[in-house]
Amino acid sequence: MRPMSIMVEHEKRCEEILSKALDVFIEQGFENTTFQKIADRCAVTRTSLYIYFKNKKEIFNYSIKQLLNRLEADIQKLNENAGQSCAERLISIFNCIIDNIMKDRRLLSAILDYLQSLARNNGDSEKYVRRRTIRLRHILSSVVIEGKKKGEFCPILIKDVNEILYGLLEAAVFRITVLHTQAGEDIKHAASVLIRRMANCR
Repeated sequence: MRPMSIMVEHEKRCEEILSKALDVFIEQGFENTTFQKIADRCAVTRTSLYIYFKNKKEIFNYSIKQLLNRLEADIQKLNENAGQSCAERLISIFNCIIDNIMKDRRLLSAILDYLQSLARNNGDSEKYVRRRTIRLRHILSSVVIEGKKKGEFCPILIKDVNEILYGLLEAAVFRITVLHTQAGEDIKHAASVLIRRMANCR
């Protein structure tokens, strides 16, 4: 068993590599990023980089997982705000996600590049996205379910609301990364109208 100090140092080095590698993915796109480019950015040899990760895909997936974990932690804090109604919490959570999409638009372009690469190589890009957003979908659903149980929302099908909200998020990603528009505020407004309508139709 490795001494604790060595394990901590290993984890710290992994974090540094992921952070620098993410910059390369954002700048170059997934297709144009190579293991060597990541090694160069981290000022290590390819051999040294293999100690931490086996290929660029593993680095990319870890980087995305890290970012999603941070986003989910922020969302969970908003969800724990007992002073807000379910509608207010849902709007805050949705706005937080859109703000992060706007902030990380270059990263989203790299993710889109990866998904296109996956599709070209007969990979299941839909499954990839679904696996990495399942907790996000669960949080959105849990707030709607809670609001329905408390009588804050009108009788609705949870699945339908979740699909609409998630569809708005997908529309935001498409408009921001593919069409290069400043669509964030418009999408946030549309979601707010929907959520307030759900709360006011009781």
